Amino acid sequence: MGLALIVGSGGAAAAYIFRNLIQGFQYVFFDRGQDILSFAGDYYVIVIPAIGGAIVGPIIYFFAKEAKGHGVPVVMAAIALQGGKIRPRVVVVKALASALTIGSGGSVGREGPIVHVGSAIGSVVAQKLKLSPTWTSTLVASGAAAGISATFNAPLAGIFFAMEVILRKYESRTFIVVVLSSVVASAITQSFFGNQPAFSVPIYELVSPWEFVFYSILGVLAAITGHGFVTILYATEDLFEKIKSIPSYLMPIIGGLIVGTIGLFYPQVFGVGYEVIDVFDMPLQSIDGALVGALSIGLMAALLFVKIVATSVTLGSGGSGGVFAPSLFIGVMLGGIFGAVVHSLFPDITASSGAYALVGMAAVFAAGARAPATAIIILFEMTRDYKIIVPLMTAVVIAVAVAQGLRKANIYTIKLLRRGVDIDGMNRGDLLEDVLVGDVMTRDYPTVTSTITIAELADKFAASGHHGFPVVDSNNDLTGIITITDLEKVQRDPSITVDEITTHNVIVVYTDQSLKDVLSRFGARDLGRYPVVSRDNPKKLLGVLRRRDIIMAYAGKVNSGLPSDLSSARPE
Repeated sequence: MGLALIVGSGGAAAAYIFRNLIQGFQYVFFDRGQDILSFAGDYYVIVIPAIGGAIVGPIIYFFAKEAKGHGVPVVMAAIALQGGKIRPRVVVVKALASALTIGSGGSVGREGPIVHVGSAIGSVVAQKLKLSPTWTSTLVASGAAAGISATFNAPLAGIFFAMEVILRKYESRTFIVVVLSSVVASAITQSFFGNQPAFSVPIYELVSPWEFVFYSILGVLAAITGHGFVTILYATEDLFEKIKSIPSYLMPIIGGLIVGTIGLFYPQVFGVGYEVIDVFDMPLQSIDGALVGALSIGLMAALLFVKIVATSVTLGSGGSGGVFAPSLFIGVMLGGIFGAVVHSLFPDITASSGAYALVGMAAVFAAGARAPATAIIILFEMTRDYKIIVPLMTAVVIAVAVAQGLRKANIYTIKLLRRGVDIDGMNRGDLLEDVLVGDVMTRDYPTVTSTITIAELADKFAASGHHGFPVVDSNNDLTGIITITDLEKVQRDPSITVDEITTHNVIVVYTDQSLKDVLSRFGARDLGRYPVVSRDNPKKLLGVLRRRDIIMAYAGKVNSGLPSDLSSARPE
């Protein structure tokens, strides 16, 4: 609990510094940049994100490649594959790279970076104290909770994000530590920024029961939109990776030019999207505008599309930032469009478009992250509006269910799955579900005949180093199994044959069985080896499945897909 206080305080401090870094870079790039590039007129905004990309690319490439992208998958993989170990340098590199990306107009969020930074702080503390992997992972999750709590002034959302997305399981001991860290981070942040909700919106409530139909439809649309966002995001990443003629650390320059061009026409895509960047001649409408129904359908439709493209390009080209805020932005636009349409058609039985924008914000995030509890709670904490909670839950649950049908992996786990790391499979305990006995068994394993004496058996044990043998008869049919323990229980009477001390009622397995099935059926018996036989002829010995074979298969599944950016995250 003492360490939770330290990690929570560190997460809050990191969030405070990170926010100020973003504001500082926004001033440098846009305020000062406008002065320096005044000869270009309004077109100066095209090159600003490219300049930021030119700085970010080399920082990530040469100092910490795991700082690339939206951060959360790296934290998840560190817990699943590396016992929660994250390099100390990530704290600085991730914060700096993400602040530069956002400050120069990159269309990404600040939650992913602060989760990554907070998690790295927890990992560093645990590594310095040489804690176990279990406690290291707990402090990593505590740092993630502190980051979300401090960023959104939402302590409950921080807790559920850490448990639902990062750890992907609930345990009472872990829960206590994560709660304390999140609460501490929130308390410290409130002392700096006050206790105001992230968005100030009117009080919305259910106008009529008929609205449940519309909110259900919105949930389906949110799932489709979230699915499309994820698809475009990773397709864009693949597109940039196919460009081999340009070094990867220069790719963010290209991405910056594309984002800058989009921002010339739709400046709302620059940065996080929560607040106005007041460097243009015309006042910009922030995301709050949609929440109060102040944006036109045409503008919201355009912003929905260009935000998906701008975010995909920023991250796909190698920028650093989160996908949480873009998901909320996209959801607001979707909900605003849908709400405006249904309210114009059914004004007497529906709320204004702002209510649907609010619900859409949570539904799209939930569909992408598969985190319904986090989505519902964070919307409540960010708006302090409880009256919309029932429609919110309806849309979120439907969005998650439909999204799950469209794609099993979420916006975070798909990044790892594409590199061969199945986080979902590891957490479900079915990592060995697709590994068959026939793929890993030891073939041509030595056997003993039932007619040899125990003296000859003792010599065979000594010569081979094995602790057990299948026993076969003169026809080479399996009759049982004998272990060195069986031999030690009898006196060395030369007249005793192997058949007299053999275990004849033996457990056998088949080549087409999965290792998961074998372990679930027989794991509690603690057997060191299983004879593998043919289903057509249960006496025909095909090989032996050893405990070592299972362990090696498991290790291979865990380590086979570890991507280069994750393997480089090992502690120095």
